[in-house]
Amino acid sequence: MDIHEILKHLPHRYPFLLVDRVVDFEPGKFLHAYKNITINEPFFVGHFPHHPVLPGVLIMEALAQAAGILSFKTMGSLPDENSVFYFVGIDNARFKKPVMAGDQLHLHVEIARQMRGIWKYKAEARVDGEVVAEAELMCAKRDVA
Repeated sequence: MDIHEILKHLPHRYPFLLVDRVVDFEPGKFLHAYKNITINEPFFVGHFPHHPVLPGVLIMEALAQAAGILSFKTMGSLPDENSVFYFVGIDNARFKKPVMAGDQLHLHVEIARQMRGIWKYKAEARVDGEVVAEAELMCAKRDVA
């Protein structure tokens, strides 16, 4: 999926869109995407000016966005004005190595289970094949008033 298709499957926009391309996916199972990390990212100005590092919470958000794309692909639908997928939980998050400008952050998510509108995913972020972060993520679709 290129960026145009990603924009159809996520409501996020710059500067908060954190998925550049989807490399592979199988609805109901897994998705592999990536985010190119450039020195032009707005958060690098303050995190940290002398040693720019991608904030860990943004790695988790990128994984959650990849999970959102997988959910929409699995359901065969697109986001609309009447509902939103909320990030509702993170379990067992681990950060193993800093992510820097120039890295390509590969996002791997797989559906662990879906029950009563709650989706649970096993998620892993890698740079150069090495795991830099991992977690179990939970998302839920909710109607917007």
